[in-house]
Amino acid sequence: MDMRQLRYFVQIVESGSLAKASRQLFIAQPALSKHMAHLEEEIGKALLVRSSRGVVPTNNGVALYHHAKFMLRQLEQAVAVARQETASLSGRVSIGLAPTTACQVGLPLLEHLKAKFPGVQLNVIEGLSGHLEYMTSVGQLDLAILFGPNAASDMDVEPLLEEEMFVVLAANSELVEPEREALTLREAAQLPLILPSLRHGLRRRRIELEFERAGLPLDAVAELDSLPLLMTCVERGLGATIQPRAALHVLGNQPERWRCLHIADVEVKRPNYLYALPPTKLSPCTAAVRDELHVVVRQLVESGDWQGVTLPAEALAA
Repeated sequence: MDMRQLRYFVQIVESGSLAKASRQLFIAQPALSKHMAHLEEEIGKALLVRSSRGVVPTNNGVALYHHAKFMLRQLEQAVAVARQETASLSGRVSIGLAPTTACQVGLPLLEHLKAKFPGVQLNVIEGLSGHLEYMTSVGQLDLAILFGPNAASDMDVEPLLEEEMFVVLAANSELVEPEREALTLREAAQLPLILPSLRHGLRRRRIELEFERAGLPLDAVAELDSLPLLMTCVERGLGATIQPRAALHVLGNQPERWRCLHIADVEVKRPNYLYALPPTKLSPCTAAVRDELHVVVRQLVESGDWQGVTLPAEALAA
């Protein structure tokens, strides 16, 4: 079976007759019939019912028709992207990023796209994960990085990376002895923690969950849903927080300002998933941004600019 046979089959179904299809495909009708006979023989099922009034697909033929249409669209899009001149690729692409993700990957992605696809206008929407999930589910975003695999049933989703959560303090903080590199979850619970509110997915799905599992109280001294304000309070010594290392970039790329302590007895990790429109709705411009996002993320991780992150096995093997 090859793509040519599938293209012939789709045209026959849509034309309703071999004669009409042969004229559309510029192929002799006997040759077209031979191709369909070979296709049916290879599949082992009848695909077309022939009569004096034309042809109609069998139930198996209907199933093949829908899958073949999908495959042919994908092939056409792949060819279009491959033929597109880099400089001529243009359009607007919207991507939703949570605050921690935006401050880590937002600028590198914009710089990368400006150099490679100057005609692409990237619209970055920063918001809490719950709001981004809503925007994704109602089709307001072309792409999004979210923290659960079931945010939008009609979009394609794939694992992007996994982030470790750290206890974060100011570099000069006296809350934890300077020689310590890790804390237990119980020790973290005894710190004056500054955290997002329960409206925030990071608090609700990751931090709160692990403390409940360990039977530990979680009493934040302040609840702040502004990441810049939260990290400023931590830097000023008002407390500690629990965040991925990406949060360190919100006040500038100065890692020496911070201490990041592992949580020794519990793995607190946050999976990141990349959502994209399905192939039938994915423009060449959006497909290019999606692919380049993978490139940028891998470069950040491999260069050490994005620490505390694990890439999926398939990304590491690429």
